[in-house]
Amino acid sequence: MSGDSENDNGTVKRSFAAHIFAPIKITWDQFVDLVVPFRHTTHIRRHAASVTISRVQLMSAIFAVLVPMFSIIDWFVFPWPEWAMMTALRIASGIIFFLLAWPWETEKSRLQADAMLMGMLLVPPVFYLSSIQIIQSLELTELGMLIAKLYSLMPNIVLAGLAMFPLTAFEVVIFAIPAFAFAIIGLFMEGQVLSLQVHGPALWLMVLVMGVAMFSGMSQLHYMAALVNRAMIDPLTQAYTRRSGNETIELLFRLSALQNTPLSVAFFDLDKFKTINDVYGHEEGDKALRTLADKLKQGLRKGDVLVRWGGEEFIAILNNTDGPGARIVIERLREAGFGLRPDGTPLTASIGLAERVQDNMPDWAHLVEKADARMYEAKRTGRDRAVLPGDVVLDFNPKAAAE
Repeated sequence: MSGDSENDNGTVKRSFAAHIFAPIKITWDQFVDLVVPFRHTTHIRRHAASVTISRVQLMSAIFAVLVPMFSIIDWFVFPWPEWAMMTALRIASGIIFFLLAWPWETEKSRLQADAMLMGMLLVPPVFYLSSIQIIQSLELTELGMLIAKLYSLMPNIVLAGLAMFPLTAFEVVIFAIPAFAFAIIGLFMEGQVLSLQVHGPALWLMVLVMGVAMFSGMSQLHYMAALVNRAMIDPLTQAYTRRSGNETIELLFRLSALQNTPLSVAFFDLDKFKTINDVYGHEEGDKALRTLADKLKQGLRKGDVLVRWGGEEFIAILNNTDGPGARIVIERLREAGFGLRPDGTPLTASIGLAERVQDNMPDWAHLVEKADARMYEAKRTGRDRAVLPGDVVLDFNPKAAAE
């Protein structure tokens, strides 16, 4: 009974996610990914960071020009020296926006994107609180009161601005908290007492604006993740594409060199693949590639990365794995088998292994090239074998090689 109840709950969750995001066709796991930011792949996080930074720079560049320009209004509305103080405040805000818009030569990380976004979002509410300090003691004209009321909408502008960015629901809430806090602080600074009847509608409006921003951010993130996955995942084998594999191994190599940790690359080439296509057709060839990729993914660890390098060639990026550890992985994979050919005989592969530290590789390209060369050596000397660092050869079928 409990198993049936769990199945029913899973069906309800999937149905709920499907109806909420129809016709996007989102799964429950994808919905959870849009709620919390901790489950996304490195590629999606880096792409989201790049998009966020670009949009922060664009919006900051616009505000760096517009915010100081609106000093003209302050000159007509507020007396001296208040209009001069407001102008100085606007110039200071413009400088901050200018610094955020400047194309600094830095690596676009998620931390940098979050810091820049939070910095941009804090400027309007801080401007609002500072303007209260400057003009609260003035006897304002009707126009001046209107301008002051517009300043009080700065927290709402912040919440609306969140809709511009691909964010999870959790991230929207975190970035929205300062806007709500500054709005409430502003009420106290104006001498008001927080009242549900008086201020409830305004706070409710802020919640609604945050909700719209949340849905917009989640929709953008889902669409972006779908595009990234489509670009980075090979549709036939569900392994990483060569382009996304290049990005991954480049990042892992840099981290490995920085932390002085091992990094291994295993290069797999399916043996006699052309004969499958020639004798049984390309559909059977595709099936063989899918089978090999599935077997490799099943045998690799969670932190390892499988890349379809091209045609029948795959590379496995074994993070934080030295030569002896990589040998164990290869032996385990071969013992589990790579599937069957259309005639019922086992699929085999020629394998080359390279390791960053042991082979003293200067960069990731040379690491892959060394693994590729050893794979060709394995193929040249009989197939169904692996060539490891130090000219170590693992012959998985010595009887066939002798024949």
